Amino acid sequence: MTGSTDTSAQAPEIGPPLWLLAELTYRCPLQCPYCSNPLDYAQNEQELSTEQWVSVLRQGREMGAAQLGFSGGEPLVRQDLPDLIAEARQLGYYSNLITSGLGLNEHKVRAFRDAGLDHIQVSFQASDPELNNAVAGSRKAFEQKLAMARAVKEAGYPMVLNFVIHRHNIHQMTDIIDLCERLGADYVELATCQYYGWAFKNREGLMPSKAQLVKAEAEVNQRRQQLADAGSAMKLIFVTPDYYEERPKACMNGWGSLFLTVAPDGTALPCHSARLLPIEFPNVREQSLQSIWYDSPGFNHYRGDSWMPEPCRSCDEKGKDFGGCRCQAYLLTGNADNADPVCSKSPSHDRILAARRAADHATAGLEDLSYRNPANSRLFFRS
Repeated sequence: MTGSTDTSAQAPEIGPPLWLLAELTYRCPLQCPYCSNPLDYAQNEQELSTEQWVSVLRQGREMGAAQLGFSGGEPLVRQDLPDLIAEARQLGYYSNLITSGLGLNEHKVRAFRDAGLDHIQVSFQASDPELNNAVAGSRKAFEQKLAMARAVKEAGYPMVLNFVIHRHNIHQMTDIIDLCERLGADYVELATCQYYGWAFKNREGLMPSKAQLVKAEAEVNQRRQQLADAGSAMKLIFVTPDYYEERPKACMNGWGSLFLTVAPDGTALPCHSARLLPIEFPNVREQSLQSIWYDSPGFNHYRGDSWMPEPCRSCDEKGKDFGGCRCQAYLLTGNADNADPVCSKSPSHDRILAARRAADHATAGLEDLSYRNPANSRLFFRS
């Protein structure tokens, strides 16, 4: 890390974590080639017990966390999920379940509602069964997702749908929005793939071309206006991939600023991708959340701006983007201290430009991607 005696460097003011993400498990029935779980997810240690998760939730709430996400993997594989939802309600969290819908049924939806769950987000892989099921690695995934989206709506929840967008489904924007409208969706997140975990491994086969992206965004904007003109309340959120920006995002609103993730094995992280970094992060089995958040070297590693090398150190925008994403800097340059290469001021920005050029000429098909469950992919892509 670059040392400094620069008096302009700002010491961080550390507030409490407001958003707690409980990654209950890395287990999942799906095979998605853009999964954000670690590539070696199967090698992780034993998952936290129900009692240990309850302790995490209580500690987080005592510190001031108000928003709670249950994610994975697929959180539905945890048999104690209803108990954790009930605990979250008792503690006063606003809780959100992020699910593929596989393993969900009408009874569970009602049970989760009765236990106090506030919000359910269901993910899709495409607007048609063939593509959706091929990416998911399940022949029944699409119909299950449709049924569960309807069940969520019927239970009185807002219908929140998520589609990860990549070069193999980006041509479906109009069809995806039509599907969401038929289902009565309230919020639709069209999240263009961000390249971490399996998505980084498959970047060349997933990244859309500039032309595809421009066309897709125009289609979303057109449909957004049509929905507004028709008086529809459905909200469309289109997330542009970092690789097509000239300035980096303020990743997680700043390192160790608002978000605290606890991985299935108890590792505490400033974001769900951070365990790929060459940094030792603490574990809730060994330290309190209070100590982890305020005192651990892992969480203090990139707080403030004293760690920043040039060009970030002298940049008048460093208070907006905090140097960008540390995981992206590490994946693309091999040094997490470096400026996020997405930034046009970064000495490594040419790596982003090269990725854009490669996307303009990519020819890889779905069968060429690496899936997190290769046995499932063989059902759809036989050699």
